Amino acid sequence: MRILAVDHGSKRIGLAISDPTGMIANPLAVIPHTSRILDAATVAELAASHEAGMIIVGQSFDESGQPNLSGRRSARFAAILRTQTSIPIVMWDEDFSTQSARSARIAMGASRRKRSGHLDDLAATVLLQSYLDAQSQQGENN
Repeated sequence: MRILAVDHGSKRIGLAISDPTGMIANPLAVIPHTSRILDAATVAELAASHEAGMIIVGQSFDESGQPNLSGRRSARFAAILRTQTSIPIVMWDEDFSTQSARSARIAMGASRRKRSGHLDDLAATVLLQSYLDAQSQQGENN
């Protein structure tokens, strides 16, 4: 089953998609934020066109484990997305996905100029891969 991941930002929305086996995450697209309703419709359409069986939406938390401002925005986006599609939606902790994406870009040897661009699709890929890895580990433990 393919899984679509969403890294919801205030300016851009990063998207990643898994391979058909649900083992490997790949960057898919970056869409500019316009409004929650239009963004949700675009994400729902992309999920359907890529035959995603699940959508993961990244959510960030503060030190006490409560959703921070960005996390609350992601939750509101997910609520609207649920009205746009019947595909199951799961919230997933996105802590450090952008930092991990930046580190990955550095590790790949990207020049400073190339590293200065947006990381939204890579952050969504890191988010999705963390979800896929957690599900794989859970399956191994059962």
